[in-house]
Amino acid sequence: MTNQDLRAQALAVELRGAGIEDEHVLGAIQSVPRELFVDLPFAHAAYDNSALPIACGQTISQPYVVAYMTAALEIGASMRVLEIGTGSGYQAAVLSRLCRRVYTVERHRPLLEEAGRRFRALSLENVVTKLGDGYQGWAAQAPFDRILITAAVHEVPRS
Repeated sequence: MTNQDLRAQALAVELRGAGIEDEHVLGAIQSVPRELFVDLPFAHAAYDNSALPIACGQTISQPYVVAYMTAALEIGASMRVLEIGTGSGYQAAVLSRLCRRVYTVERHRPLLEEAGRRFRALSLENVVTKLGDGYQGWAAQAPFDRILITAAVHEVPRS
């Protein structure tokens, strides 16, 4: 077992202890190599249960928050999920392990391009990306079984 495998396993144990009970979610968190989604200066902290800075003044969410939000969605294997705010791509990668297809929208081109490279490197063929304003939704792919807003918003967009 690699050091990353051990760190991912320890993170899953920590999340379970913090109240995350969905074994599918914990398995997805454990199977996504979080170190690929953080910038190199923060690689040592990839499996810490904390948010970390990424490009464009954004952050990769704390693993507990990712696990909590994912569990709250109650995702089924045949579902289509819309994520608003791709960021590093970590949340979409976790979702991809649990549903049929993830559609993710990001407004910062550099973040979306880097997330796309990560998805390709991990062969996540069920993740579809779009550069755009998440407030507009993604009407061409609607309807969705679940929608997750991982970006900060002042109000829930109607679209």
